[in-house]
Amino acid sequence: MNIAIICGSQRPVSESANVAAYIAREITRQGEQAAIVDLAATPLPFWDEGHWADDEPWVNCWHPISQLLQASDAIVVVTPEWAGMVTPAIKNLLVLCNRGELAHKPGLAVAVSATRGGAYPIAELRMSSTKNNQLVYIPEHIIVREAKSVLHKPEPTTDEDAYIRARITYAVGLLRQYASALAQVRASGVVDQARYRYGM
Repeated sequence: MNIAIICGSQRPVSESANVAAYIAREITRQGEQAAIVDLAATPLPFWDEGHWADDEPWVNCWHPISQLLQASDAIVVVTPEWAGMVTPAIKNLLVLCNRGELAHKPGLAVAVSATRGGAYPIAELRMSSTKNNQLVYIPEHIIVREAKSVLHKPEPTTDEDAYIRARITYAVGLLRQYASALAQVRASGVVDQARYRYGM
């Protein structure tokens, strides 16, 4: 099973990247393959109509990411909370995924907060990020609060650190089961991407 992790921070060094790396290690520990799409290391241009036409710049920058996402069985979306919102890079990537890259695949939403926040990005992802890409967020989500104080050492250093690690282990296990279940939906012949690519 392949699980893609989209790291949506636009900073070259970020707590979100640390969280994405920790989740990748947990996925590997549970016996699956993990790949990180780091939007700071691989920034994408904002959507324009050339994306529909497969203009050359889009072929070069987007097609490798599109192919990686298409080959994935599940998705983890890691976003920092910027002014109570997800990052522009995350929203842009989700708009670009209009050719079935994420369709009917389970997603785990992960928000990263420097303080005690993080709920607003989860709400935003659930409310407005799936209409045309058809990603299916699982009921479980993760909010990494006080991000500078957790997931940095090989072993937990506080009760909060231990708790968030256990919660990530649980969420990854659930995501794997949803991936198996939704693979059956995609293979059923019921999904019609040609006629119903876009949501109502």
